[in-house]
Amino acid sequence: MDSTPLVLGIAAKKIRQTKNDFVMNIKIDDLQGSAIHALLQEHLQSMALHSPPESIHALDIEALRRPEITFWTVWEDGELLGCGALKELASQHAEIKSMRTSALHLRNGVAKNLLNHILEEANRRGYSRVSLETGSMEAFEPARKLYASFGFTYCEPFADYVEDPYSVFMTRAL
Repeated sequence: MDSTPLVLGIAAKKIRQTKNDFVMNIKIDDLQGSAIHALLQEHLQSMALHSPPESIHALDIEALRRPEITFWTVWEDGELLGCGALKELASQHAEIKSMRTSALHLRNGVAKNLLNHILEEANRRGYSRVSLETGSMEAFEPARKLYASFGFTYCEPFADYVEDPYSVFMTRAL
């Protein structure tokens, strides 16, 4: 995949949260900083807590650096709040990967704002569908509710995924 969409896309965005009166900055990240390494480690450890190894589909840092993946981080006053990625599966289909909010910033709108940003970018790139895989266990219920609130519906496995009792697949037409 050509990396041109990374250059032409929405590289950074500021979102003012009036309720909490702070500004979230969403930007494409190079995955170099220690804060992002720690957040992704937290993400992988959480996946290991709730899923058997064969059902963990979270990507490590090297996998997130692939050219077909755009990775964003969310910041406020120099503090990392969360992250998420968009992986191109085909010219019309993309997958959301590595959505994570720091445990210190849950329920503050981080995931909602980042998901909105990712969907705007997917739409701008001309994808007709965005899909995702998440866990089926209770720990993943907040994520499933968030995705459903954005119009995602349950679907069959896509791309290289297979049926798995620990996974739920969701999709949304753009």
